[in-house]
Amino acid sequence: MRILFLIFILLSISACSNNQPPADTLSNNRVQYLTVLHTNDNHGRFWHNEKGEYGMAARKTLIDQLRSEATAQGHAVLLLSGGDINTGIPESDLQFAEPDFKGMSLIGYDAMALGNHEFDNPLTVLNKQQKWANFPLLSANIFDKKTGENAFKEYKIFDKQGLKIAVIGLTTTDTAKIGNPQYIGGLEFKEPIAVTNALVTKIKKQYQPDIVIAVTHMGHYVDASFGINAPGDVTLARSLPKNTLDMIIGGHSQEPICMAGNNKNDDDFKPGKACKPDQQNGTWIMQAHEWGKYVGKAEFKLENGELTLLDYTLLPVNLYIDTPQADGTTKPVLANDYIAPNPELKAFLAEYQAKGAKQIEGEIGFVDTKLEGDRNKVRYQQTNLARVIIQAQMDSVGADFGIISGGGVRDSIAAGEVSYKDILKVHPFKNRITYMDWQGQELWDYLEVVTSFPPDAGAYLQYHKLSFERDDNKLISVSINNEPFNMNRTYRMSINSYNASGGDGYPALIKRQGYVSTEDTDAQALKRFFEENSPVKAAEFAPK
Repeated sequence: MRILFLIFILLSISACSNNQPPADTLSNNRVQYLTVLHTNDNHGRFWHNEKGEYGMAARKTLIDQLRSEATAQGHAVLLLSGGDINTGIPESDLQFAEPDFKGMSLIGYDAMALGNHEFDNPLTVLNKQQKWANFPLLSANIFDKKTGENAFKEYKIFDKQGLKIAVIGLTTTDTAKIGNPQYIGGLEFKEPIAVTNALVTKIKKQYQPDIVIAVTHMGHYVDASFGINAPGDVTLARSLPKNTLDMIIGGHSQEPICMAGNNKNDDDFKPGKACKPDQQNGTWIMQAHEWGKYVGKAEFKLENGELTLLDYTLLPVNLYIDTPQADGTTKPVLANDYIAPNPELKAFLAEYQAKGAKQIEGEIGFVDTKLEGDRNKVRYQQTNLARVIIQAQMDSVGADFGIISGGGVRDSIAAGEVSYKDILKVHPFKNRITYMDWQGQELWDYLEVVTSFPPDAGAYLQYHKLSFERDDNKLISVSINNEPFNMNRTYRMSINSYNASGGDGYPALIKRQGYVSTEDTDAQALKRFFEENSPVKAAEFAPK
């Protein structure tokens, strides 16, 4: 009986043992936490603005604090950027964003997506920027046309406090259209959906990650209403099998992703207010506006293989908001407690700021009223600054009329003294001034295309000394210099080298007879215009 009893006990223990989950399942059942910090669309803002807003030194103070708090709570921490580190502020542009990439390295970024503005310079500059960065610049959907291989690092696997996290990079396919054709001619920008699906399948099979993140520079378009733009993050999330991606940390559309409901944007969001990110097909989508104005903080819990968003905040970096006062006026007030800049990083960046400022110091002209170049204007309607720019380029080549794409105007010029810095903020790309001598019918056919570009796109046509009428999607009349179009006449049109090369989807002109490229740049032409015509009267360039 004793022997039988012992056998029974042993069999019972064996049966219990066989019913236990395997060791790896036990490991997966434990609760783990992850904090994701993110920024995007830096655009040269390594230094704070005139009001002391944003800037990398204050950003480091905030991120150091958030990282320390998260670590103390047992969270793994990942810091990501949605790309576009280049182009926007002359002090950075003149140094090829060296202070920005080195500043990000000192802040401790883990990875970033390659943005379209990473291709504003020759690829040799991009290669140098990767060396300045101690983190990878990722893009899985850019390929070398000659070899068919990935042109850049596709993804990186992180092990953070026992969490295995896969981060893949993606870049908008619009880069092929809006990037400088002279620099990206050897690259192919493939549609990201198929690339992502195949890559995630491969990564999950090879690494079995706990969490999969796409860091993208593709844009967030509410309810996938991307219009003339390439499809963005919402389309990506909806098009993949559910939960292929746990989250998308994005950029490109330069907005805070704060939702008021399903597929409804929170238009009332302001710095310091609550923000709920978008969620599509099981994937969270987040973006932190632009310029380092905010640091996004997302806190997650992973339990039994299920990832739950516990909290999300967009933390402003010394941003001011206009606050109503008792006397009816408004006063700029900090949206949050002041964040003191990290002294070591501030001292490091100050040398670059001084070096850049020295190259652009001095006034070169005057304008009596603001010249409008804001992004939400030049991509939607004709503006006085666009016409000043075009007049400067027409003067450079003796043109009858001129055109540029609205996306090529990067900033406004305030009323008052105009500095060379103001010029370079408008024209950071170093495009050359070119011209095309057109015969009548060829010009008409060209205008048929470029006058059709709709608003809300970088391609939107800005023009001067030209008027036209379209009806039923066709060009029906054209006037140049207030005279009816003459099919038998030759017209000279000014245009920058970017649009002439096919940038923003404009028909390429560089191989056509009658095309001439000069050594003059857009910034040089605009600087000379102010030097020769100040004080500039903005009303003379007001769109009629």
